Amino acid sequence: MTRGLGMVGLARRGLLAVVASACLAGVTLAEGKVPLAENQHIRDSLVAGRIADVLRTECSGLHARMILVLQKLDDLKEYAIAEGYTEAEVKAFLKDKDQKNAMKALAADYLAKAGAVKGDEESYCRVGKEEIAKETLAGSLLWSW
Repeated sequence: MTRGLGMVGLARRGLLAVVASACLAGVTLAEGKVPLAENQHIRDSLVAGRIADVLRTECSGLHARMILVLQKLDDLKEYAIAEGYTEAEVKAFLKDKDQKNAMKALAADYLAKAGAVKGDEESYCRVGKEEIAKETLAGSLLWSW
């Protein structure tokens, strides 16, 4: 089930345009900056967004907190720029297919370890509700009734 752009779609348009440009697949920045893909905060934030997006698309009882999602994307953009990454670097990073696949793989691994089983909606709902209860970043991006 796909609803709207989803968090990943929003990330591609907003954050992908900001966070991605700082690393054209492994190029380090001046002044000792690591490639965007190696920035732990950025990577963890993008993976959490992907986790939340998968959970909400696989569980009909989970929904995105879109205002918060947009706020978090803006915060991440500001963080990347404050860390010395340019908007162009962020855009390039977010458009990089290898980087997208790496984030998807990290999210899929996390979800599998948490008990989400492909084709089993209830397992995604259970994991999503656990993320909400644990107040993880992914959980903060979701709500359930």
